[in-house]
Formats: sequence, structure tokens, C-alpha cells
Amino acid sequence: MQLKNTNHLVTGGSSGIGKAAAQFLIEKGACVAITGRDNEKLGRVAEEMGAFAIRADVAEPDQVQRTFDEFLAKFGRLDGLVNNAGIGGGHAPIDELDIDAMRRVYDVNVFGAAMMGQYAAALFKEQNSGCIVNIASTAALKGYGKGTVYSSSKWALRGMTQCWQADLRPHNVPVILVNPSEVATAFGAEDRAERIAADNKLRSEEIAHAIVAAMEMDPRGFIPELAVFATNPW
Repeated sequence: MQLKNTNHLVTGGSSGIGKAAAQFLIEKGACVAITGRDNEKLGRVAEEMGAFAIRADVAEPDQVQRTFDEFLAKFGRLDGLVNNAGIGGGHAPIDELDIDAMRRVYDVNVFGAAMMGQYAAALFKEQNSGCIVNIASTAALKGYGKGTVYSSSKWALRGMTQCWQADLRPHNVPVILVNPSEVATAFGAEDRAERIAADNKLRSEEIAHAIVAAMEMDPRGFIPELAVFATNPW
């Protein structure tokens, strides 16, 4: 996709990977809207980078619909969705699972992503073009102790991505899964403060570069899935 003069929606775009992806897209000449739940932070970040702010929680179906209504009222057309919004939680061994914690994580990481994808897919099928990028995790490739809730939510997103690929390939719509390894962001921090990466650790910028590079491939081909690891994190 040639990104200049295209329109993109990035969920969870006020910090971390979403913020970096939105910034990269804008630098490529795209118009970008970002979503987030913290209205003050969202507005500040959007103003700084030149994005359009849409305050919304992807876990709320009515807010998902409103997100697309506001986006289309502003831009008129959607060319790309970066399904980045995600949360952690429910860190516990199998015999200590909390079903409410599991539902909270799935509401965002699975159901929210699915509803965002549903609305975007309807637009993309009608125009016979578009692109969806789902941000999962290397936890979608290999489970780990006490990771039932988070890891399984990302496995679900990975499975959904493969289904969407089958649904949307006949409509010239690539669906790309990006699996970051550990990245220094605010993810999981109670105060939502961004962490500073050590020199040998991944930053949001590495993931954003992978997202944008995959989107820029000539539309005759696409990358179904890619993982990004730190070269030597030890």
C-alpha cells in the first residue's frame, strides 16, 4: 500500500506501540485517528503528532460503532485499521483463575478487536481494498506459567486473524498479525508511565517499523504473520 494520502485508525494510540505506529504512518503522509480511554492524554498526544483523537473503549460495542462514525465523518474513507488496543491481567496459575479477570482481558483483547475488525471489514469489502493489522504477542506462539488469561487471549487473536485472512483475501484485503516480544512501554504499569528501554531491549519504534513496513508491501502480496524479537536482550 502506498501510505501517502491514505486514512488509518489506530486503537490504543495514545502510548506505546499504537502511538509509535500512528507517528510512523503520519510521517509517511497518512491521515491518522487514534483511540484511547484517557481523554486528556489522548487529546495531548493527538495534538502533538497531528492525529485525530477519538475517545473510545474497544470493550464497549456502542463506542466501537461511534468510533467508526466519527472516523468516517472526519475522513470519509478508511484504508487501514491497526488493532493495537490490549490489556494484561489475570496473572495466575490454572488453579487460581479468576473468571472476572479473564472476561476483562477478553473483552478488550478478543471481543473488542473482533468488533473493530467487523466494522472495518464491511468497509473494506465494499471498496475492495484496505488492510488490517492485529497486534498480538509472542505469547500467542508459546504459553508460559501463570499466563492462561493473557496468552490465551492472544492465541485467540491469532486464530481470528487467520480466519479473517481467509474471509478477506478474495476482497484484496491483507490481514497481518504482528507478534512483539517484550517491549518497553506503559503496558502493565499501574501508573501507565512509559518505561525507558535499555540499549539491547525492544522499543515501540521497532514494532511500529515492522507494522508500517508490512503495510507498505505491494498489494499483490502480504505478510500473514511476523514476530519481532530483541537481537540480544541478555
